[in-house]
Amino acid sequence: MSNRITTKQLENLVTRINEVLGLPTEPYTETDGQYRPNAGVYVLDWAYGGVKLSRMSTKEGCTGQSDISGLGTKREAWDFMHAFLKGIEAGKQLR
Repeated sequence: MSNRITTKQLENLVTRINEVLGLPTEPYTETDGQYRPNAGVYVLDWAYGGVKLSRMSTKEGCTGQSDISGLGTKREAWDFMHAFLKGIEAGKQLR
C-alpha cells in the first residue's frame, strides 16, 4: 500500500469540506452559457509544483481567491485539509 497522496484524494477532501459547510462543490456555476464564481467555495490552487487550499472571493463580481493554507506538497495539503475539516466539524458540534 502506498502512502502517496493523489490529486483525486485531495479533490475528494475539498469536496467534503464544501459539503460539510453546505457550499456548492464546484467553483463555478454555468448559467445561460456564462460561468459565475460560487463565492465562498473552497478550491485547490496549484502553483510552482505545489498545492494549497484557497477560498473563492465572496465579493460580487470578483473572481479572486484567498489563501487558506500555504503552498506545499500534496501530503502537507492533505494534512492541513484534514485538520481544517476536523475543526469545522468540531465547531458545528458546539452549536
